[in-house]
Amino acid sequence: MEISQSPGHLLLLKLWQREEDLFGRRISMKETRLDSIKCEIFQLRCFFFTFYGFFLCLLYTSSINSKEGSCRKWWIPSFLSLLTSLVLIFLVQIKLCRFWKVSRQLQRERCDNRALTRCVQELRMKGASFDLSKEPQNARRMKSSSLRSNGDPFLDVLRI
Repeated sequence: MEISQSPGHLLLLKLWQREEDLFGRRISMKETRLDSIKCEIFQLRCFFFTFYGFFLCLLYTSSINSKEGSCRKWWIPSFLSLLTSLVLIFLVQIKLCRFWKVSRQLQRERCDNRALTRCVQELRMKGASFDLSKEPQNARRMKSSSLRSNGDPFLDVLRI
């Protein structure tokens, strides 16, 4: 009731609620992206095992059907197998790096959303007595503001 009577507080509440909604959407998109990356990694692993199953089957049947009972040019299939393995391992590594990057972004978004939610709750609890100059404190801002130089040039460089 107090908030609706104060235009500044009402505007701030609406802005923060809109920002909360945007955070929720971004978090949802990042979670969906994480799930799709997990599925892609699983598919690559399945391709890897399917390839080796097929490859070993071909190698076995070719060695049985040969007249001498052994492969003469064993290095050709071995080289192809090694090359395919390296390509699949490289692709899985790229997907893992992308997964870690999106996971870190998701953690940051969740932390920022929590800070904003705390501010919205505080605004609702305090009503018109809430300080309008207050901003949500997220982890990145808190870490950079916690470095006070006190004349120490090393900390001045860290802050930059």
